[in-house]
Amino acid sequence: MKTRRPFTLFAGSSHRCLAGEVAQRLGVATGRALLEQFPDGEISVELLDSVQGQDVFVLQSIVERPHFYLMELLLILDALKRANAGRVVVLLPYYGYARQDRRDGGRVAIGAKLVADLLQVAGADHLVTLDLHAGQIQGFYNIPVDNLAAVGELVKAVRGLVTGKGRLVVVAPDLGAIKLAHAMAAQLGADVALIDKRRLSGQEVHAAGLVGNVEGAEVVIVDDMCSTGETLIAAAEVCRRKGAHRVVAAVTHGVLVDGAVEKIERSAIDTLVVTDTVPKVERLQSSKICRVSVAEMLADSVDRMVS
Repeated sequence: MKTRRPFTLFAGSSHRCLAGEVAQRLGVATGRALLEQFPDGEISVELLDSVQGQDVFVLQSIVERPHFYLMELLLILDALKRANAGRVVVLLPYYGYARQDRRDGGRVAIGAKLVADLLQVAGADHLVTLDLHAGQIQGFYNIPVDNLAAVGELVKAVRGLVTGKGRLVVVAPDLGAIKLAHAMAAQLGADVALIDKRRLSGQEVHAAGLVGNVEGAEVVIVDDMCSTGETLIAAAEVCRRKGAHRVVAAVTHGVLVDGAVEKIERSAIDTLVVTDTVPKVERLQSSKICRVSVAEMLADSVDRMVS
């Protein structure tokens, strides 16, 4: 039987469901913590379990209320440091502010770098996340960063959705997704195509054309996240115009805001596969959307660190 060092898994309030699934797979209960708010909205954190000298894991997704959940996470880390925890590992299924990874203007904040600085100052010794929007974010840290890839879980779901009749083409909806598209295509034995996307604004995109051939093919559009849905929807429309007879989309982070679910319901996408890095299942009540779990991936990562 595998021997583990003592460890504790705490859950922030953003995604208790996923934390519970990870704990169940590890055969442990989540640590007890009192997470409250003062009447003026300030967050209060008190750990109810001793963590002295232990490895501690904290699961929190910085999404939906990103500033609130980030601050809550920082306070949890501070409490752990003051309680003399051993190694503190942050499990960050969705890395909020990851799209702010560089200066694309003269006076622009780099939010992803600020988050990195805050987590390290608060006491994080190791970060585990999934499919960072920009891989270079790992370089913002002076601690180990594990950027897990959810493509394997997405591929399992996609295999159950495509018919296998005719060609299969994996489509990158923009240049930033091309590496992910090649990774999925390698596992599916598929061809690769690329959408020429132009972003007109934060909410509007224009798909100018397609590099590749999807005529008569089943198409899988793959990306790391879906926020408003505009990028996936525009890519699906181009693929349909170019002769694709079925369109499946697969993304790691289903943020799905600003009516994205309703837009996808009306779109040329047959099925959208997302993982559960983002909570709130009730937002995803759609005949076109299915979710796959990353709990096993995260549990395996924890298990390797404490074994």
